[in-house]
Amino acid sequence: MRKHIGLRLAGIATAGVVLAATAGCAAGGGSGGDGEAVTLQYWLWDDAQLPAYQQCADDFTEANPDIKVEISQYGWSEYWTNLATQIAAGSAPDVWVDQASYYPQFVADKQIEDLQPYIDEDPDAVDFDSYVSGLADIWVVDDARYGLPKDWDTIGLIVNKQAAADADIDDATLQDLTWNPEDGGTFEEVIAKLTVDKAGVHGDEPGFDKSDVAVYGFLPEWADGSQGQNLWGDLAQSNGWTYSDENPFGTEFHYDSPKLAETIDWIASLADKGYAPPFDQQSTLSRLEVLQSGSAAMTSIGSFNQLMFKDTADQWTWAALPTGPEGRKSAINGLSDAMYAGGKHKDQAWEWIKYLASADCQSVVGDTGVIFPANTEASEASVAARAESGLDASVFLSYSQEPDGTFLIPINYHGTEMSQIVQDAIQSVALGTAEAQTALTDANAKVNALFE
Repeated sequence: MRKHIGLRLAGIATAGVVLAATAGCAAGGGSGGDGEAVTLQYWLWDDAQLPAYQQCADDFTEANPDIKVEISQYGWSEYWTNLATQIAAGSAPDVWVDQASYYPQFVADKQIEDLQPYIDEDPDAVDFDSYVSGLADIWVVDDARYGLPKDWDTIGLIVNKQAAADADIDDATLQDLTWNPEDGGTFEEVIAKLTVDKAGVHGDEPGFDKSDVAVYGFLPEWADGSQGQNLWGDLAQSNGWTYSDENPFGTEFHYDSPKLAETIDWIASLADKGYAPPFDQQSTLSRLEVLQSGSAAMTSIGSFNQLMFKDTADQWTWAALPTGPEGRKSAINGLSDAMYAGGKHKDQAWEWIKYLASADCQSVVGDTGVIFPANTEASEASVAARAESGLDASVFLSYSQEPDGTFLIPINYHGTEMSQIVQDAIQSVALGTAEAQTALTDANAKVNALFE
């Protein structure tokens, strides 16, 4: 029976136990079978994290002089394309950053290594009590473990302070938004107020020209696969929707639920009203670039991107996602580091993975504030680092204070196929070429067929 995960952020406010194992080399060290030094290839996708992990690599090599780590960084889409190509060619990196929705297929295809035997032989290497509650179990399939916790993230809202002031929206309103799929609640009211046409008329005022908008009130994320982590999934969950019969490893999916369809319809309606850009216009632009240019006033954002705004911290307000009919909900996601099953230096790769998961490395990363490491103390250090930069990270922690405030993104086999099927259906609604209920019912049938 596969283990069911009820992932919560309980315990984030209290210090965890520091990992007992650090960078020490295991018996046999880092040299290869012929006694020569080994160079490990390590891949990640986030350029903002590269300096911190390069520091970890340098520290690791200093403690393990027979193991050198070479890091390669690619953009998100390029990363997974290149990884698939290298795996097919039998030349994948020794270790790569893995994402929860991708790893099950690597498991099914026998492309990543079970780490449990290494843990069994090295029982003091990992202190699972040091991690934020629930993260460690993401990577467990039956009795096998395919990763150690690396970091975690949730979703919030970022709002242009000047735009809010111009619309007479105070901070208290932004911090207590409500939403429903019928009229959008105070969330839609705020979005309308933040929208301004080129004549200076706000979206909630008479005479607003939706065909000639200067500043959009909101930028939705439409390229979000089968997860909707960055908005639609969060709102749908707050509307009472769930992805599947169980998670992880569900086999019967609910993308045909009216609760999801009405959520997608509501998001699509923002463009019809002129409050958000048409999908065919927005899809060619980066949401964050549009936001920073002043052409939009608000969007949803992952905690992993907050540090991008440190140089202009005084220009932004951070708020939690709105409370829906079933409460306030945020997706939570975690990453790990995968060991390539076809690698030639698995013992050395384990030493590197073990160090990446340690308090030593995660504290280096946490001190930069660039992400929330899985280690509790390092995560708290990241929150503090952001505060020093003027960035309030408390909204990303707020969901743990509410019953069932977080939910796990879908973890299951056929993730790549599912992502394209569901995204195509949702984008057809955004384009106005299909009705949400029809498109999602068809997509759900295709998704469930993958598991027959």
